[in-house]
Amino acid sequence: MRNPLYMGLAALAALILLSMSITIVPETQQAIISSYGKVDRVVNPYRKGEVFGETRAGLTFRIPLVEQIQLIDKRVLSVEMEQQEVLSTDQLRLQVDAFARFRVTKPDRMYRTIRTEDRLRDQLRTILGSSLRNELGKRTFATLLSAERGEVMENIQTALNREASKYGAEVIDVRIKRADLPAATLQSAYNRMRSARNQEAIAIDAEGQKEAQIIRAEAEAEAARIYAISYGKDPEFYDFYRAMQSYRQTFQNGEGSTNVILSPQNAYLEKFRNGR
Repeated sequence: MRNPLYMGLAALAALILLSMSITIVPETQQAIISSYGKVDRVVNPYRKGEVFGETRAGLTFRIPLVEQIQLIDKRVLSVEMEQQEVLSTDQLRLQVDAFARFRVTKPDRMYRTIRTEDRLRDQLRTILGSSLRNELGKRTFATLLSAERGEVMENIQTALNREASKYGAEVIDVRIKRADLPAATLQSAYNRMRSARNQEAIAIDAEGQKEAQIIRAEAEAEAARIYAISYGKDPEFYDFYRAMQSYRQTFQNGEGSTNVILSPQNAYLEKFRNGR
């Protein structure tokens, strides 16, 4: 009766050992086989230009209880930088959000230097923040709104990639999601812009009034010249015309008009005398 029990226990132990010694490595993963803290080999390592379906993924064997296996992603990963305050060269404090995309290309180096992907992300996040501050500290805020922004991104990526290579990673891309001024700075900038526009409007209005006065004076001078020429050609008609204009303004009817009583011999009414 004991032999079947022993055989069952032995079979169970064999299954456990077999499950501990066999691991399936997916195509999207690369596996590090290590023993006593040292890397023995890498299964399905990243190769540039490799085609899925032609990788070295699949079953892999290791010695149970002696060798350990750690899976590391071969795909493009991302790291988000926490919002940071950066001081530009024009003394503006910017609230900056950024992220980077990277890939682990040398898993054995990553394992020896920093061990895990989580630690690698934390390290890259710190390096990204430092590189961002160093680069933006050399630029003005207007740079981020111009074509030079691409150059800024390339410089940050180069600096980050130089540090990431020490940990077996390759930085593929770096992007700034947002670069805003703090609320207080925005309000201050808005007030300055509004004040500058008001001053500009006042200057334009003053210049317009000056030009209007010049044009009006020139027109009045031209009108006076024409009147003088006309008066010189026919003084009697000009005197009659001016009198008619005066009568129209004085005797016109309308609400609130004033009654005027004058003697028929008044000099003002001379145009109405003598049959005129």
